[in-house]
Amino acid sequence: MVIKSTDLLTFLQKTARDQLGGFTEIFAPATSPWSEPRNTFFTPLHDSQTPLLDSYRTVDPVKILIYHIREQIQNNRNGVGKHLILGVKACDLKALLLLDDALKNRDVIDPSYAKWRDTSTIVSTDCGSIAATCHCTLVGGKPYAESDFDLNLAAFDDSYWITIGTERGKELVDLMSSITTVLPGQAEQWQRVVQRRERIIQELAQQNQPFQRRDGYLDMRHCGPQPWKEEATPCIGCGACTNICPTCYCLILNDESKEGTFIKERSYDSCQWNGYARVAGGSSPRPKMNQRFRNRYLCKFDYMYHNFNRIGCTGCGRCTEACAGEIDFRRVVKAVQDSALAGKNH
Repeated sequence: MVIKSTDLLTFLQKTARDQLGGFTEIFAPATSPWSEPRNTFFTPLHDSQTPLLDSYRTVDPVKILIYHIREQIQNNRNGVGKHLILGVKACDLKALLLLDDALKNRDVIDPSYAKWRDTSTIVSTDCGSIAATCHCTLVGGKPYAESDFDLNLAAFDDSYWITIGTERGKELVDLMSSITTVLPGQAEQWQRVVQRRERIIQELAQQNQPFQRRDGYLDMRHCGPQPWKEEATPCIGCGACTNICPTCYCLILNDESKEGTFIKERSYDSCQWNGYARVAGGSSPRPKMNQRFRNRYLCKFDYMYHNFNRIGCTGCGRCTEACAGEIDFRRVVKAVQDSALAGKNH
């Protein structure tokens, strides 16, 4: 199926204005006057706004809409309505799968996360360009989604190719069809989608050629301490990398209760902070910065793989963008892998 870009915009603006389909909020990538022109942020869509769906991934991960930076966990989100989240890229879709494994599984359910996840319809879109730090293809991903979405929109010319992923996605297309024109897709239109996707993959391959590495990551655990110390030298422990990462979910729970009122506040924690995991007696399991630095990389490529059968890096490159020490995540992974391999062959 195919929809014209102008017709999609008409549908979205009318949905935002009249809360069609019961959607009380629509979030979509939009530019900011204080940021670079191609950078986008998830923003509540109003009926006069035009979302930017075809750039690369947003500055902020979709995680912040579903797993909030700080929130009360007691009697929270009563009466939460339906949400439509547009412009989610493949890297963030992979991150949501990992967060589901951690926060919405058969043994443990985070009620706040589950509430937002269950009331959100996810519309993914292909990447039409790449950021300087994007590297999804280095971790087995692609710059377009093939599954795990409710609906996917792939841009070509002045239209979008529609792929339905779930019953929610079908309901959304039915709603579109009742408001505007949705046409059957043609083979030549699909070929233009494929060509666009292949162009972006080639751009990624060229950009990340210096960071090519082996697929296996478990050897990173056996890398000696010296490479970690060297790579951690620029790190100041600010925690920007973990807060912006789409798969980090460590939390700290604070008691904010006052007389007569019971309040628990949950907020993001960071394994890069000096006080992370400090116990009541004051001891810390990783008192040195290079130890905490190592822990983050092993968490992404070893611990998460062990726990969820998937690595915790989706190749979004946000951590490199956010790093005050200008540490390139791709370079560190390659350097540590190379050091581990050299030690193994010695």
